[in-house]
Amino acid sequence: MAEIAAPRSNLLPTGHARIDTLEMTGIVKRFPGVLAADQIDFNVKSGEIHALLGENGAGKSTLMKMLYGLYHPDAGQIRINGVEASIGNPQDAIGHGIGMIHQHFMLVPSLTVAENIALGMKSSRGPRLDLDVVSKRVLELSEIYNLKVDPNLPIWQLAVGEQQRVEILRALYKGAALLILDEPTAVLTPQEVDGLFRILNQLADDGHALVFISHKLHEVLEISHRVTVLRDGRRVNSIPTSEATRPKLAEMMVGRPVLLEYEKNPANARDDRLILDGVSALSNRGTVGLDEVSLRLRGGEIVGIAGVSGNGQQELAQCITGLREATAGRIEVDGNDMTNSHPSQLNAIGLSYIPEERMLDGVIKEFSVAENYVLQDHGHPKFTRGKIFMLFNKIREACREAIKVYEIKTPSTETIVKSLSGGNIQKLVLARELSRDPGVLIAAQPTRGVDIGATEYIHHRLLEERDNGTAILLISEDLDEIRALSDRILVMYEGRIVGEVENRDVDIEHLGMLMTGGG
Repeated sequence: MAEIAAPRSNLLPTGHARIDTLEMTGIVKRFPGVLAADQIDFNVKSGEIHALLGENGAGKSTLMKMLYGLYHPDAGQIRINGVEASIGNPQDAIGHGIGMIHQHFMLVPSLTVAENIALGMKSSRGPRLDLDVVSKRVLELSEIYNLKVDPNLPIWQLAVGEQQRVEILRALYKGAALLILDEPTAVLTPQEVDGLFRILNQLADDGHALVFISHKLHEVLEISHRVTVLRDGRRVNSIPTSEATRPKLAEMMVGRPVLLEYEKNPANARDDRLILDGVSALSNRGTVGLDEVSLRLRGGEIVGIAGVSGNGQQELAQCITGLREATAGRIEVDGNDMTNSHPSQLNAIGLSYIPEERMLDGVIKEFSVAENYVLQDHGHPKFTRGKIFMLFNKIREACREAIKVYEIKTPSTETIVKSLSGGNIQKLVLARELSRDPGVLIAAQPTRGVDIGATEYIHHRLLEERDNGTAILLISEDLDEIRALSDRILVMYEGRIVGEVENRDVDIEHLGMLMTGGG
């Protein structure tokens, strides 16, 4: 846990005024049919890193979007240094010294660092560009906060961690005294997380106020001074981080005790179920997406694929599941050559797929729960008569059983899928894919954007399938998930497998080095 440094002056090292206190009191926000924020109180102080926790839909993003001017509260007050502040849009927020670092970076890849920072700002030379002035100031800020970035490099040439530094520099350049960081570690390697935390601690030491939104409880315990937990649009509690533990925070988020660590049986690895031999494929941009990837996956084991986003994980999953053409190599499933086979052929041979983008590739959002449950099996004899007439009673009956077994929260089998929460949609996809008793399961980002309670359930089911003999390829950017579930871990970098470690021997620093092409 971080310690709060004593304030040194009423100015930040950048020369801008500090925000000594920011208070949000009685904040209410309604959307059609939803009370997203219900009388929420929240405050943050200069020199403090205040973590904001909660499940999806708890109100975290809504609250911070109101602070940044993206939403307008229906009731309540925002006060800065004791004075009520009117924040109608992001420009107002920036004028008050509030900056926001979004989870998905708001940068133009083809422009340089300096050009991205200058975007939307007035030039000191009127109609003429002043990129030299911007670059000089960026270098000064880089030196003050150890945010090493070359202002003349285009964004596309920067690593993910460097792009995040640009976002922070842009906020500081505009005079941010308070920084909102939304899931800032989601796509970073362990080394990049360590570097970010050093920067955040320095910002706090220099008098900035920081709001840290994350679902990674160990990071919250490491970096924050206080933690506020929201649930169902209400504030549950705010406590000093010194009084917090992972189980305590998880229970506050969910409203019940949550199992955070799993006792796994030793892997009982059996015969090879999935073999890739020298598989290559193109990316969506026409560049090399997969570069001669070879791997073996056996029944009764979970093999984790670790790597920073965009290093071939998506191409790997899509090649295996028949959604992307392999330009070279061979893919075998249970001894059968299934290279570039149609997804229906792969389903028939016992391969199931939990896709990365559930709303794009996993469900048809305008269809009902029942219709999505039988998307791939609607022609099965148990659901049809004479392969023509669908037996809707049988479909609803099977769906109701799945809803019960997988604890899917839905008003009925006829509910339109898009009205369900992300966690319940993911449970529906999981139920459908496991209902066919697969021999091979490709699980790509199976808990991305899913509540901690649903994550616990999905992890339990994956481990249960592994113990039942299913071969599971787990593709995830969440290293905690990879380490919790995998028996072996493969690391991908620039479309290649660059390392393999047994989970019992994993060294997080070595894993991070492999993820950046070192090691």
